[in-house]
Amino acid sequence: MFSIEYLMEKLDYSIILGSPSGSVSEVVIDSRKVSKYCLFICIEGFKFDAHSVAADVIAAGASALVIGKDLSEEAMDLARKNNVTLIRVDDTRYAMAFISAAFYGHPADSLKVIGITGTKGKTTTSYLVKNALEEAGVKTGLIGSIETIIGDEHIPSINTTPESFLLQSYFKRMLDAGITTVVMEVASQGLKLHRTQGFTFELGIFTNLEPDHIGPNEHESFEEYIECKSRLFRQCRYGIVNADDPHLLKVIKDHTCQVYTYGFNKDADLWADDLELIKTPGQPGLEFDVHGDVNTRLFIPTPGIFGAYNALCATSICHYFGIADDIIKDALSKAHVKGRTEILKTPYPFTIMIDYAHNAMALESLLKALREYNPKRLIVLFGCGGNRSKDRRYGMGEVAGKYADLSVITSDNPRDEDPQSIIDDIKEGIKPTGGKYVEIINRREAIRYVIENGKRNDMIVLAGKGHEDYQEIKGVKYPMDERVIVKEIISQLEDQ
Repeated sequence: MFSIEYLMEKLDYSIILGSPSGSVSEVVIDSRKVSKYCLFICIEGFKFDAHSVAADVIAAGASALVIGKDLSEEAMDLARKNNVTLIRVDDTRYAMAFISAAFYGHPADSLKVIGITGTKGKTTTSYLVKNALEEAGVKTGLIGSIETIIGDEHIPSINTTPESFLLQSYFKRMLDAGITTVVMEVASQGLKLHRTQGFTFELGIFTNLEPDHIGPNEHESFEEYIECKSRLFRQCRYGIVNADDPHLLKVIKDHTCQVYTYGFNKDADLWADDLELIKTPGQPGLEFDVHGDVNTRLFIPTPGIFGAYNALCATSICHYFGIADDIIKDALSKAHVKGRTEILKTPYPFTIMIDYAHNAMALESLLKALREYNPKRLIVLFGCGGNRSKDRRYGMGEVAGKYADLSVITSDNPRDEDPQSIIDDIKEGIKPTGGKYVEIINRREAIRYVIENGKRNDMIVLAGKGHEDYQEIKGVKYPMDERVIVKEIISQLEDQ
């Protein structure tokens, strides 16, 4: 049993009914999983408000409820009749983070948690850091947009940053597994919805920032997006940040941590120069010199300066943990991340790459980087997600039109929207550029088209899906792994 006072000890609250001296059996946030004597937290989501089922929760046996608004008369009458404790807080999501941490015994207090935020680079950097730390013998867990890794267990992710209750359960499982360090992606939505409250990060990391995730159910404005990102640097002990990003000062405004910088600016604490493109057939890469607290020359099997920034960031983190330069160098030279500039092996004299670029900034960085390798043609296949801002569609269309020799516009995750309507929006972005394009709604057929029409020394980018192995249509996720699709198409073509 858990004391209510213990679970609520780090929160401001008021008792509307009952007494805080009672005990509860467990903490529950899903109304379908209520158990006798539990404490239930009423969360107001985008589509469902758990306050609306408070009466059902009480009838099912909950002995305490954490609420953020008034309950119905029916719920209040049941609460009085069943001696239920009602606890009022300003924000139940914020409260949930602290309650969850207490419920699981504050596991993050015994871990060194690295939180990485930014518009892009979070996933790649998190894997680079995990690989390097484990090369040095540091047992490391990972929580991110692709998966959560606890030892040998890989758990597919639903959100980039899990809800606080799930997050704290992962921390507890990692601690029990002997893990000492956790690297995790911290999305702006996760910060906005207080998923990372209830503990202090050892390191807060900032990669870069551009307008993104602005629209319904995301952020109202770029200013709010920045403000949410900035919260990380009031929740960490030490910050490692990109000195070259123009939004840096806004991101670290009112920070409470010590700050360490990296970049291509010699005023940064860790800086790089002498960048060289490595044009190895089938695997474009980079080499560059690092100066400051680490002095070495790094090779990374990733094209584009964004890859160099990710590697610099990872190097800064590894230095903080005292990892030797040669271990950092070796780990970064062989690191590959699923769905991030991932080269597929094919029998053809052209390159096929899968990348998660799903906004204008990421797509522009990728295409500009690949242009530097002088492909015969740069072909990009992409779509845009449904139920998201139309600005993203226009922006991605404009970028593709400017930097690709051919754009193949197709479906991504259309969700509840008409795929053709999404494609039409993308075309509005392409048309002013004069860029060449074809439209093929069916993504599998679009992939077949680029393979059948590929020419020697072309670079073909399948953008937007990255690590995803599904396509979401009308609330249903259908299997769709582009790696599998490419293999199947090549096999079919070879059999013809």
